[in-house]
Amino acid sequence: MARVGIRELKAKLSYYLDQVKQGEPVTITDRGTPVAVILPTPKSERERMLELVRLGLVTWSGGKPKGLNPRLVLEGKPLSKYILEGRD
Repeated sequence: MARVGIRELKAKLSYYLDQVKQGEPVTITDRGTPVAVILPTPKSERERMLELVRLGLVTWSGGKPKGLNPRLVLEGKPLSKYILEGRD
C-alpha cells in the first residue's frame, strides 16, 4: 500500500489515481499520521467474470450459464387477469 503526504498527493494526483485504478490502495498522511485511504471501487459482477475469462480460469460463450433450474411455470390464469377482474 502506497503512503503519500497531502502535499505530494496534490502535486501528483493523477499518478496516485492511476495506482488506485490498478487496484493499489493509497494511504494519505498528514505530517506522517494516516488520515485517509483511497480505495479502488468494487468491480461489478460482470467485470469480475470477464476478468476470470481474460485470465483463462473460466470459459464463457456469452450465453446464460448452463445447469440453472428451469423457470417456474404456473398453471391457470395470469395474475394480471385476476387483478383486472377484481377491479370490476
